[in-house]
Amino acid sequence: MSEKKHKTSVGGQALIEGIMMQGPKGMATAVRKPDGDILTEYHDVKHLKDKNNFWGIPIIRGIVAFIESMISGYKMLMYSAEVSGMEEIEEEEMSKFEKWLTDKLGDKLMNIIMGIATVLGFALAFLIFFYLPVFIFNRINTLANNSLIAWQGTFEGIIKIIIFVLYMILVSQMKDIKRVFKYHGAEHKSICCYESGLELTVENVKKCSRFHPRCGTSFMFVMLILSIFVITLLSLVVPEGLKQNTVLWTVIKLPMIPIIMGIGYEFIRYAGKHDNVLVKILSAPGLWMQRITTKEPEDDIIEVGIEAIKAVITDNPEDDRIK
Repeated sequence: MSEKKHKTSVGGQALIEGIMMQGPKGMATAVRKPDGDILTEYHDVKHLKDKNNFWGIPIIRGIVAFIESMISGYKMLMYSAEVSGMEEIEEEEMSKFEKWLTDKLGDKLMNIIMGIATVLGFALAFLIFFYLPVFIFNRINTLANNSLIAWQGTFEGIIKIIIFVLYMILVSQMKDIKRVFKYHGAEHKSICCYESGLELTVENVKKCSRFHPRCGTSFMFVMLILSIFVITLLSLVVPEGLKQNTVLWTVIKLPMIPIIMGIGYEFIRYAGKHDNVLVKILSAPGLWMQRITTKEPEDDIIEVGIEAIKAVITDNPEDDRIK
């Protein structure tokens, strides 16, 4: 393959002992099994935009894509846990009570547990990233005799960024998460290798960057930055009395989330196709964050990344260029 760089729409996600990729051939996963072999499989994906053009409208498509990625990402994580043998390990470590519940409820137990975990996860995310910044600002603003009210959106945005960075740093210290972040690095490096026009070999992938502008980490950071501008504009038209009520102000901001999400998605698409000064400036924080969310992978992890990307690309790079 000649060394000709090109931008593609190929993207993926790190899994448990594996990687999911999406490309012109659809969605595929490559997962390392307990016996050491790599299992590569294709998965059916149905996008709303393929059923109705409305869901493909700019901004709207970003909201839809985010929700669809959350759902498919969750399914692929559960799939990789099963293939990699993690579920068997968890069964061996079960207490007598947990085994009794498993015998009584069977597969329903996992669905119940994951349902509860999902609800608690969203509740915790809401508390940490929506309620807490407002609460902290109100305390600081009170100490400053309400002199900071005009800068509420900016302060809340900065507090969110600080919380997000600290959260990712803490999570990255967990042993299992570190390994997932290595697969995340292998995903990026494999895509980089392909986009650089290099042959997909372990040695070539190792030489490529583990940082990529279309990463979900960059998307989250772009959303945080956008939220500063959007919430600042919103704060200018909302009465001070409502903004000082932590609960009401938090609720008022909720409808802004889809708008921020949609704009962020369009920027990530734009960043994937362009390499100008504006893109470099706005992408810089997200790329920096990838130093936390990606790690340099070992050869066996890179092999999984190569198998995953090979499964979704064609022999013609034009097929997967960003439209």
